[in-house]
Amino acid sequence: MERSNSTAKDGVSRRKRNFANFNYRRRSRVNCAVQYNAELGSVLGLTLKSNCAFACDSNSALLAYPAGCVIVLHNPRNGKQQFIFNPGQKTITCLKFSCDGNFIATGESGHQPCVRVFSVSDRSQVASVQSHKYGVSCVDFSPNSKYVISIGYQHDNVINVWDWKRNIIAASNKVSTKVKSVAFSECSNYFVTVGNRHVKFWYLEKASTPDNCTVPLKGRSAILETLRNHMFCDVVCGVGADSHLTFAITRSGLLCQFNAKRTVARHVELKGTAGRTICIINDTILCGSGNGYIYIYSTKTLDYMTEIAPPDIVQ
Repeated sequence: MERSNSTAKDGVSRRKRNFANFNYRRRSRVNCAVQYNAELGSVLGLTLKSNCAFACDSNSALLAYPAGCVIVLHNPRNGKQQFIFNPGQKTITCLKFSCDGNFIATGESGHQPCVRVFSVSDRSQVASVQSHKYGVSCVDFSPNSKYVISIGYQHDNVINVWDWKRNIIAASNKVSTKVKSVAFSECSNYFVTVGNRHVKFWYLEKASTPDNCTVPLKGRSAILETLRNHMFCDVVCGVGADSHLTFAITRSGLLCQFNAKRTVARHVELKGTAGRTICIINDTILCGSGNGYIYIYSTKTLDYMTEIAPPDIVQ
């Protein structure tokens, strides 16, 4: 009996010694970022609501479109994708390449949204500015890449001309309607905005105020006459010999030509259904319609030339 008691006491004392020598320090947390390293491989789908959220670089043929807070750079030649992540993690609503294809400007939605400029080569942000309240509907580079135009949502109604390399708002003004699209002139002296019953020319004039001051942006409305009740959904400025002309397309399917006096020089009815988008290649105008067809017209006379049918998968 005494032997069993002594054996029990020895076991208890041995356990006490083991507990006394045990290291009770808490283990350090494992860094999950080191343990699990994930990368975005591919994106299926897109989140664009207007023409302003899709861009193509004519130099490299890269296509850019948003997928949430990610800019997808798609190369149609090899099918590969590259990605630019919005550091603000807000949904991207519009984007545009610079004329040389080296930079891409973006606008976003949400409270206090930013306008950002990213480098396409290393896919990093090089500049940003917060100058709107609720969201940005359109952005565009000037042809000389000096300025970025940003237009706020309808409840914001602000147009800003951002000198992004010096990070100052060079000019600003209010707009009274929802802007659907914006286009810069080839000479970078003015740009044009379009929307519901709205075609307006905004002129960039050299101010006598200090360089770091924001000057009022001067705008002149186009003389629409019988077209004043139309919804203008896209606009483009002429190039080369047609640089004094401006072309716009309406939702009802009208292609309009404006001259240097901001009056409607001529207009024609598209062969397709409702107009959606417009662009210029040399002396031809390409108009995208609601039925998927692309109709081609002459810039000088607006005469119909030919059409491009959509692929079978689109039909």
